[in-house]
Amino acid sequence: MDDEKIIELYWNRDESAIDETSEKYGKYLYSIAYNILSDNEDSEESVNDTYLGAWNSIPPQKPKIFSAFLGKITRNISLKKFRDKKAKKRCCGEAELVFEEMEETISSKSNFFDEIETRELAKDINKFLYSIPITERRVFICRYWYMDSIEDISKSFSFSKSKVKSMLLRTRKKLLYFLEKEGVYKC
Repeated sequence: MDDEKIIELYWNRDESAIDETSEKYGKYLYSIAYNILSDNEDSEESVNDTYLGAWNSIPPQKPKIFSAFLGKITRNISLKKFRDKKAKKRCCGEAELVFEEMEETISSKSNFFDEIETRELAKDINKFLYSIPITERRVFICRYWYMDSIEDISKSFSFSKSKVKSMLLRTRKKLLYFLEKEGVYKC
């Protein structure tokens, strides 16, 4: 079923919308959640919470890109679960590595993960991403948005792991320089 029809089901409060969403996007949403949480049960719970989030958001919202809309809900739910696990000292997995990499780029003097929620920083990061070559941008997004492992990224792009690591390091340095130049971040 195409996205417009699924959204219409949500709009009409037809419960089959959730089944259709699950059938079309369940694996995609699970992979986002699992990359962050590294736990089957928590990932499945995040995906189910995503369906509830979509149900509660449509209407009044009518997403233009349904997959991105769902992915964002899943990512936000999973990151909240991750933070809760981290607070209870039960965390591990790819998300922890991603956070550590970004903290190396932007020191903890400014709490990067609180700031990233602000719209201005998000706009600046998007501006930066559109200024870099598309392959570099895609690798960066795979790592820091979808929290894919280095190994998965290297397979997807047919790059060696060391190439992916060095590309990410260079891109983080470029991001830091960009944010400093824009006056968003100061060492």
